[in-house]
Amino acid sequence: MEFSATQIAALVNGTVEGDGSATVSTFAKIEEGRQGAISFLANPKYAHYLYDTGSSVVLIGRDFVLEHPVKATLIRVDDPYATVAQLLGMVSKLTAPQPVGVESPVHVAEGVTVPDDAYVGAFSYIGKGVTIGKGVKIYPQCYVGDNAVIGDNTVLYPGVKVYHGCKIGRNCILHSGVVIGADGFGFAPVDGVYNKIPQIGNVEIDDDVEIGANTTVDRATMGSTRIHKGVKLDNLIQIAHNCEVGSNTVMASQVGVAGSTKIGSGCMVGGQAGFSGHIHVGDNVQVGPQSGVPKSVKNGSRIMGYPSTDYSDFARQVVHIKNLGKLYERVAELEKQLNQSKK
Repeated sequence: MEFSATQIAALVNGTVEGDGSATVSTFAKIEEGRQGAISFLANPKYAHYLYDTGSSVVLIGRDFVLEHPVKATLIRVDDPYATVAQLLGMVSKLTAPQPVGVESPVHVAEGVTVPDDAYVGAFSYIGKGVTIGKGVKIYPQCYVGDNAVIGDNTVLYPGVKVYHGCKIGRNCILHSGVVIGADGFGFAPVDGVYNKIPQIGNVEIDDDVEIGANTTVDRATMGSTRIHKGVKLDNLIQIAHNCEVGSNTVMASQVGVAGSTKIGSGCMVGGQAGFSGHIHVGDNVQVGPQSGVPKSVKNGSRIMGYPSTDYSDFARQVVHIKNLGKLYERVAELEKQLNQSKK
């Protein structure tokens, strides 16, 4: 499919500079641009590529000031990054496979209704009392346990496991290997032996949540582990039992959240960060990568380090650590001079 710059600008409320009839049929990074591709410029570090990119059309910010003439047709928009995401979403909807029906072999428990526009791939298991919404896509080798709920238009990619009684909202995406509702890590030490504490709660995931490959969300001991609306979890994340993740919070790969911790809305968590159990992290908190968070955090904080501290304090600590070698040499020299003066 080909679209002209003028057509694209109309779709994204942009303004064309240059040849509005220039057509594109694919996407490319601005540094790898080629004829017939559309690129975007959001990071100032890549601005120099704009002047010699091979792409036919480039999305740029409305306030971007050109330093040299450009060969490409420009479309000025409010937010180039958000705009290219919008365009990619449109293309994905047009080109992504839309399978329907129930393949064979599949086990669908008696009494479970699979809507006409839903899909259940081969070698999947759908347990008793499961509710499957309209437009749901359950790809091959998935497991959906008894009395689980899968909301409208949610996608379970191959190998997803949803344990019994768990609830997934509408328009969610669970990538391959995700496990929802495995037992929380609960054991009671008695006479040197760890006795298992039954985990009788569930997991409840709200609408518009996306969970990356091989991420796990454990069921609650009692009540529910909750993932609120719009949360985005990267690959290889562990959310422990009775945790709560607030709406529109995002977490990068390998984050670990210990049991009963509550994380607020609008938070951003860098990769490999770890949270102690039974703490509360406020809204709009930014947590740097590899941070260790041992205690509760106030709204709007920016923290980093292990144990985590205010970001500006952490930056000063890093500078001091880098200077430790020189400081050691200075102290050693002072001690030497002091010893000599005593003699």
